[in-house]
Amino acid sequence: MKKNVAILGLGTMGAGMAANLLKAGFSLSVYNRTAAKAERLIEAGARFASTPAEAAKDVAVVISMLSDDSASRGVWLGSGGALEAVGKDVILIESSTVSPSWVAELAELSATRGARFLDAPVTGSRMQAEAGQLSFLVGGSDATVEAASPVLQAMSKEIVHLGPVGSGAKMKLINNFLCGVQIASLAEGLTWIERSGLDREKALAVLKSGAPGSPLLGAISARMVSQNYDVNFLLSLMAKDLLYAEAEAAHCNVDLKTAETARGLFEVAIAQGMGNEDMSSVIEPLRKK
Repeated sequence: MKKNVAILGLGTMGAGMAANLLKAGFSLSVYNRTAAKAERLIEAGARFASTPAEAAKDVAVVISMLSDDSASRGVWLGSGGALEAVGKDVILIESSTVSPSWVAELAELSATRGARFLDAPVTGSRMQAEAGQLSFLVGGSDATVEAASPVLQAMSKEIVHLGPVGSGAKMKLINNFLCGVQIASLAEGLTWIERSGLDREKALAVLKSGAPGSPLLGAISARMVSQNYDVNFLLSLMAKDLLYAEAEAAHCNVDLKTAETARGLFEVAIAQGMGNEDMSSVIEPLRKK
């Protein structure tokens, strides 16, 4: 029997995740601050809730997919927050890219309600969310992961159980740290190529087929070349993720100098009005110098 599920947050990732839950036959309630983003989901059978608490009432699984610690805290604990509506054995899944310290706090608060908790951020961007091909990086107990697996499987290609609560959040920040640094270095490298007199396509072919090559380099370089910055991953969120990564690494006595430098490039792009563009647009301030 399909569980009743709630999704809180219908942004770049949450909308695709919600659509795949509906396709899989789950009964779904959704909450988003901007109600218009729920229209297609409502047409497909979702129930729109006016508050997070309303969305979370009488469901078996509640999933949050939001921008940062502040947004997550507001949806779970603010006025009409979801946590006030959940009861014993409900599974709460925080899929946002948030700090491990907030994950730990939310897990403790969930336990006071008798709820079960997972931190399960994802790798992949808009296209993977829409295709149901995300990878979930999960922290929590074996039993809770097993119980949540049918819901997670409807949105993903794999579920990677990394350890206790907090493990998913830590791994996601490491993942995004490495992505952010590579994107920033690609922006500098591609700008260098463009000003050097080299044939851009030939130069990129060398990079993509050689040691620097990666799926990320291929995808991001294509967006930078075409200057198509339709959002797959918001630039402002990458800056935020790098900041969270620096703070978390510091707890392990690791100083992420490359993250600090990369974040500086993203923050320059934000200052020039590109915060709501795709993260690949980080190259544009460099091109204008």
